[in-house]
Parts: sequence; structure tokens; C-alpha cells
Amino acid sequence: MRTEDATSPIELLGGISALSGSGSSDTDILYEFIQSQELVSRVDRQLGLGALWSKPENDPVFAYDPSGTIEDLVGHWNRMVRINYDSGSGLIEIRSLAFAPQDATRIAEVIFSESSDMINALNDAAREDALGYAQDELAAAVERLKVARTALTAFRNRTQIVDPVVDMQAQAGLLGNLQAQQAEALIELDILTGSTRSGDPRIDQAERRVTVIEARIQEERRKLGIGNGVEDGEVFADLVGEFERLAVDREFAEQAYIGALAGYDAASADARRQSRYLAAHVLPTSAERAQYPQRLQLLAMVGVFLFLAWSIFVLVSYSLRDRR
Repeated sequence: MRTEDATSPIELLGGISALSGSGSSDTDILYEFIQSQELVSRVDRQLGLGALWSKPENDPVFAYDPSGTIEDLVGHWNRMVRINYDSGSGLIEIRSLAFAPQDATRIAEVIFSESSDMINALNDAAREDALGYAQDELAAAVERLKVARTALTAFRNRTQIVDPVVDMQAQAGLLGNLQAQQAEALIELDILTGSTRSGDPRIDQAERRVTVIEARIQEERRKLGIGNGVEDGEVFADLVGEFERLAVDREFAEQAYIGALAGYDAASADARRQSRYLAAHVLPTSAERAQYPQRLQLLAMVGVFLFLAWSIFVLVSYSLRDRR
């Protein structure tokens, strides 16, 4: 099993490189798949394993009984398809046996083809899962951003104010100007009071000016939500608080959308760049000389077994004779 990760230009600039390596977990899955009933059924449908392995008729030892069940075929598969798995290097060696070299080669080729299809299916499933999760996150972020922007637009339509912060700054500037005029009017009133006699019309005019300025200041302070006297209506402090809350919600939704979009782009790029595939370090080959059954070894094993059985029988016989 090999996994190739193409390195992006950003990773190259950052000095990070991805190297291909063997995926031990995928290799374990492949090892179990080669011994599974599913693969045996697929190969049997394509090649007819019962017919291939039952060619020597009336051979109760090495031939397969075509009338057997799928469980019998799986058991015979484990005899005829030998798997050597090196977990350290991640290499799997398969040796397929048959009564004709071309049949054994065909079995090995179909095993490789079906294993490649299985790995491709795993790769597609992982890609679809990653993309599906990223798409769900992106859809949720888009919906959240729509809701935040709609709420902010509704606030502006209701209050006819684009940015209460800017208006509040303008109102604060106006209040400061009125307070400066109030100070000037009070100074002018004090000067008139100290330099003229009582009943001078200029004093009445200065007092009226101070009263008007104070009333305007009180009204502007009520709009800003400063001091007492706010009975009904919305003051700027409340509007600014609501606007800031909506603005924070929109900003957070925008950041979540940017993050979800970046995650989706990254998942799409990874799905395009990453490739999990099955590499054959040795392609299936055909044998030129039969290596099985190993008759000499079998005869030797049978001879040793018979000798041990005869030895045990002789020992038991002598033991019983000695007891008599």
C-alpha cells in the first residue's frame, strides 16, 4: 500500500515536504480482505474456482469437491492461496496454487485487480466523507452569515440609522458645542448682572438664552441616554448596544464563514492531491515447473508419522507384556 501526498507551493516555501510511505492500517485491511469470503466469492464468479481446483478427478486429497459450500471454498482457498505479510515493511506476498500454471496466474491477477478496486473504494469513501463534512460546515456558516446580515439590515431599516456609533459621536460633538455655548451664555449673564441694574431687558434675553441652551442640552443628553428623565423611546446608548451586538454576531459569522470556506478548499485540495493505491512490486508470474505437491516431503512426513505410531505401539505392547 502506498500513499502519495503532493506538496503544495506554500509547504515548499515553508520547508515542509510530504514523502510517500506505506500505510500499515490499510495494509492490515488488505491482508484481511484477501482472506475474506467476499474476495473468494468475487474470484469464484470470475474464474470458477470450483472447476479450476477440481480438475484431478477422484483425488480426495488435493482436489476440491465442486459440491461444497462457500465455507468449504474459503477453507480450500486458505490452502491454495498462501499469504506472507511482513508488517515491518508493509509488503504482502501472495502465492496462488492451481493444477495449471495459467490458472494460478489468473487467480493472482484477479486478486490484484479486486484488491486495487477495494483500495480505490476506501479512497473514494474517505474523500467523500471529508468533502461532505466540509460542505456541511460551509453550508452552516453561510446560513449563519445570512441570518446575521439580515438582522443587521432589519435594525438599520427600523432605526433609519446606518451606524449608530457615528451618529452618537456626532451627538456627543453637538452636546459639547451646546455646553460651550451654555458656558458663554452664563458668563455673559454674570457680566450683565454685575454691570447693569435690575430689570435690564438684556438680562432677560440672556436668561432666556441660557434656559433654551439648557433645555437643548437636556434633550440631547436624553437622546444619548445620559442622566435621568428617559421615559420612553430608544436612546442612542440602547441603539449602540444593540448595533454592537449585531455587528459582533456578523463579524463572528464572517470569520466562521471564512474558516469554513478555507476548510472546504483545503479538503478539496487534499482530496485531489492525496492518492492511496496498491503497488505491485512483483507482478503475477507463471511457473514453468510444478513445485506442488511436494511428494518427497509428504512421503517423509508420512513415513516419520508411521514410524512414530509403530514405535508407540511397540512400546505399549512391551509394557503390557512386562506387566503380565
